[in-house]
Amino acid sequence: MNKKLLSLLVLVLPFATFAQEVVKKGLDEKIDQAFGNATGWFVDFIFYQIPFSENIKIYWVLFPLILGATYFTFYFNFINFKGFFTSIKIVSGKYDDLEGRKDHNVEVAGAVFTDDGDNPDTIRVEGHTGEVSHFQALTAALSATVGLGNIAGVAIAVSIGGAGATFWMIVAGFLGMASKFVECTLGVKYRDIESDGTVFGGPMYYLTKGLKAKGLGKLGKVLAGVFAVFVIGGSFGGGNMFQVNQAFQLVEHITGGESSILYGKGWLFGIIMAVLVGIVIIGGIKKIAKVTDKIVPFMVVIYVAAALFVLISKYDMIGDAFLQIFYGAFSPEGVVGGAVGVLVQGFRRAAFSNEAGVGSASIAHSAVKTKYPASEGMVALLEPFIDTVVVCTMTALVLVITGNVAAENASLNDAQAILLTSGAFASVISWFPYVLTIAVVLFAFSTMISWSYYGFQGWAYLFGRTKKMEYAYKILFLVFVVIGSAASLGSVIGFSDAMIFAMMVPNMIGLVLLAPKVKEELNKYMAAIKSRNTQG
Repeated sequence: MNKKLLSLLVLVLPFATFAQEVVKKGLDEKIDQAFGNATGWFVDFIFYQIPFSENIKIYWVLFPLILGATYFTFYFNFINFKGFFTSIKIVSGKYDDLEGRKDHNVEVAGAVFTDDGDNPDTIRVEGHTGEVSHFQALTAALSATVGLGNIAGVAIAVSIGGAGATFWMIVAGFLGMASKFVECTLGVKYRDIESDGTVFGGPMYYLTKGLKAKGLGKLGKVLAGVFAVFVIGGSFGGGNMFQVNQAFQLVEHITGGESSILYGKGWLFGIIMAVLVGIVIIGGIKKIAKVTDKIVPFMVVIYVAAALFVLISKYDMIGDAFLQIFYGAFSPEGVVGGAVGVLVQGFRRAAFSNEAGVGSASIAHSAVKTKYPASEGMVALLEPFIDTVVVCTMTALVLVITGNVAAENASLNDAQAILLTSGAFASVISWFPYVLTIAVVLFAFSTMISWSYYGFQGWAYLFGRTKKMEYAYKILFLVFVVIGSAASLGSVIGFSDAMIFAMMVPNMIGLVLLAPKVKEELNKYMAAIKSRNTQG
């Protein structure tokens, strides 16, 4: 392990000097501008806003996400609500004994397998292998979503859409639970498992194998290939460079700004983060899960505890805050875009935060140890609840109670929005900005290690599963950590953010077409639970 890390660092370190020189000469801004000119059309297309009136413009990508989530909510009979407590029981291990049963009819000697669209090799080993537990899969996926979007994104939402945007964020979170259930059930059902137990899963596999079983093999291959390209691009930018760039900006600010010892030394911060990320990602999903199952609960508890402290300190204002949220959702005053504008801001920031329908989470969840795909789908539906309904709502309440929803904040960028949230907490807990800085660095770190896994899965799908290809990807990823921390690469990050949301297009097509398969798996798992409860 140490030799592998040393080899990676030897290859990465020269890029630190390069990044430093690039920043000194201002080449990063020139590169950024040139890249923006070349790729602007793609970003403009993905984030095109359909004008409904003079003040109301809605991103088209929200329509398939919201409509898809609503469709799955009804198709699965409100699984996002009815399955909530069952999901908690699964994570707590109450139904682990079900995994000991044989659920697949496999005759190895005669090479006869049940033909339900699964890879025969997957069927053979799926009932007793996997790489991580339900809880670890949940935290690995959560670590990629709980982060800067919950801090900066919420601040932007309430600054533009007012307190009422919080209501629609909560609604979007509940709807997104259904999308997460569908994509993560499919991730487990159609995963591939190597002879050494390594799992390869995600939309690339359920699009190819699932659609092939429905006689749509060519469409499946095209959609899977497109998704793989998008997830690789998204991992380098939105899942990597953006994270480390924003974390460094906050660290630089909290340590003195222009007088900080780190001022202008983003490359140094990048090297430190690259070393830490490298140590984890060399070990694959098992090592990633061991880190995230400790970091994520810690981060969420600290952040929510601080929010609760603010709310308790201002308990007399909580009732008024909820009234502002509810009233603002339907009867906003002085807010950009009116009622529809408030709804759009809420749904937009929720979608950006929890990534329900994008397909990324199914990659982490596919590595779970289970033979019931629907069990992991039910675990996954907790993600948008924790990410959006709990963490985002807490942030919004703090901002509303402390009065940080003024219209003059409507043009905030992400870095400024983090400072706005930090200031809101600091108005009650003077020392909290230091804790928030640590939380943001941990958020960024955990997001990077999880997105490195997502990107690698896309990379392996396109270029093969050899060790040479694996380390080629990981070296590139660590290089982008250093560059992202040191340089101003707004267009590059904007492009990769667009790629993350472009993942939604091939993924959502597959989810709708394969929904009947998910219903079969859900019925199978619920029947197993019912049988267990009857026997017990």
